[in-house]
Amino acid sequence: MKQSEIKFTVTLGERNLPKKIDWSATDGNVNSSTPAIMVSVWDEATHNTLRIDLWTPEMMVENMKQFQHQTLLTMADTLERATGEKEAAKAMRNFAQEFGERLGLLKRAAKP
Repeated sequence: MKQSEIKFTVTLGERNLPKKIDWSATDGNVNSSTPAIMVSVWDEATHNTLRIDLWTPEMMVENMKQFQHQTLLTMADTLERATGEKEAAKAMRNFAQEFGERLGLLKRAAKP
């Protein structure tokens, strides 16, 4: 059986806040740094989502807004692929559009 590894190494600064985030992935031959990560894990025992959200001081506010917006869009894609819930995914994309507009990332959609 094939195995793949994704690894995050977080260097902490003052007050244990993330100063640097490195990550690697064996399948993609990736070895890189990033200013922010969001990881969600399903806990089967508690039927709850566990999360790790970390960012360094280098993560600019505008980039964080874009990161959040794009994450909403990818969540909609995942929902549709995993469950076939097209209408729910569409609702999430509509919300992501509104969210992007509120953050000033997108222009207001024209009303039909």
